[in-house]
Amino acid sequence: MRLYITAAAAAVADDGGLTKPNKAPQHMQAARRGCRSAVVTGLLAGLLLFRAALLAVETGASLCPSATGCLGWRAGLGDWLYGGGCGDATEEFMKQWRRNHREASLLDPVVVEAAPDSLNGLMAEMDTILATYDRLDMEVVVVKIMAMLLKMDRKVKLSRIQAMFNRQLASLGIPKSMHCLALRLAEEFSVNAAARSPVPLPQYAPHLTDASRLHVALVTDNILAAAVAVASAVSSSADPSSLVFHVVTDKKSYVPMHSWFALHPVSPAVVEVKGLHQFDWRDGDAIASVMRTIDEVQKSSLGYHQLYDGVAERELRRLEASKPSTFSPLNYLKIHLPEFFPGLRRIILLDDDVVVRKDLAGLWEQDLDGNIMGAVDAHRPAADGGICIESALGEHLNFSDPALSSLGLDGLHCAWSWGANIMDLDAWRRTNVTETYQLWLQKNRESEFRLWKMASLPPALIAFDGRVQAIEPLWHLPGLGWRMPDPNLLQFSAVLHFSGPRKPWLEIAFPELRQLWLGHLNVSDSFLRGCGIVE
Repeated sequence: MRLYITAAAAAVADDGGLTKPNKAPQHMQAARRGCRSAVVTGLLAGLLLFRAALLAVETGASLCPSATGCLGWRAGLGDWLYGGGCGDATEEFMKQWRRNHREASLLDPVVVEAAPDSLNGLMAEMDTILATYDRLDMEVVVVKIMAMLLKMDRKVKLSRIQAMFNRQLASLGIPKSMHCLALRLAEEFSVNAAARSPVPLPQYAPHLTDASRLHVALVTDNILAAAVAVASAVSSSADPSSLVFHVVTDKKSYVPMHSWFALHPVSPAVVEVKGLHQFDWRDGDAIASVMRTIDEVQKSSLGYHQLYDGVAERELRRLEASKPSTFSPLNYLKIHLPEFFPGLRRIILLDDDVVVRKDLAGLWEQDLDGNIMGAVDAHRPAADGGICIESALGEHLNFSDPALSSLGLDGLHCAWSWGANIMDLDAWRRTNVTETYQLWLQKNRESEFRLWKMASLPPALIAFDGRVQAIEPLWHLPGLGWRMPDPNLLQFSAVLHFSGPRKPWLEIAFPELRQLWLGHLNVSDSFLRGCGIVE
């Protein structure tokens, strides 16, 4: 019969695992208990050190000066625990450890839950046993320690998951300061005629379709991010008067967005702010196409939330769905640039979470060789020894599904990404890229999102396949919301992209990178100071 010790009491097995002590003088018993307590402390310290060493190995660290340095705690174990003459106690312990280690994951959850929460708690239980019995069942010791270590492991894992969850939640929220800014700008629009003035002013309206100028599009509802992207591009330009910015937003954000750029002109550059409700859709096919995309995004959102694959999967799905970009129509409407700007032949598309550090004229002049788009890392094969700047196609698309594997795409090839792209709108209009994008959005929904996790980039990787021209890596440095980049890359890159959860307007952003972003805001601006965005 197997013996288990709980925090409440010790159960004695039929085979006499624990033996009553012989009578001995009281002072000798006290001394023996003290020595054995010290030994158990050393034993547990050794095990915990061994466990720490395993964790350190995972991170490339080393806690021990030699292979045997962490095992010295075993010396003299038999003499201390058995009162001398039992030098094989260590071997017995290690034999039990090896035998039970394979079964550690099968321990009764009740036993694991009843294990002490700390070394002090375990020592208190051992002291109670040593005060009553003269000999410990080594199997009981091993099971007890393993249960405690397993409980500690579970607590660490739960803490890590909770920390990841908290960071994710922090990345999803919109700071109160940004809510404040939107409300104050909306109020200013209603009371200040200057905030309602045309953007752009009438004398600059011809610039909006002037092919000799450099046109930049941002599709966003983030006022502060758009302000930084525009300001950084203007400050980095050798000829700001050639820049024309087209900010496309939704009806909800139009008023504060208009108010900001009306009150904060970036002269000599020109800014146009336009809500989706303000486009003059004279082409019935154009509005029908835009509405099809919006309808598909709404259907996908509904279908995504109705999938039930178990509690864990449902929670993960709920967390992913809470990302602002996952089901934001604006994030998918970038596929309609030809419909938004029928009078333009070429346009630079910037994400709102970027900082421009070099003149965009170099990006504007890129030779696309008949392709629709110019992008960094476009299908440069990682399998041939190259390194993908951000990710490979296989990290976005599930090529184990026949619907994708039949396309002939190589999952090891590098994937381009949104952030800083130059578009040939004339070449785009001659293709069915937009229709292909919409088709694959529908296919992913009908597959219950097995083709890729819901996002705007994966269907674009399919739709633009074979129509993307690789451009120099300096034009786009992504991932600054995930990690700190190499200092040299940071210095020489033209466009810094804060893709990832640590957006620069959030407190969880990397401090050094956040300062680069905040440097494009006017610290004396009354709106920014009043809402606590700058100090």
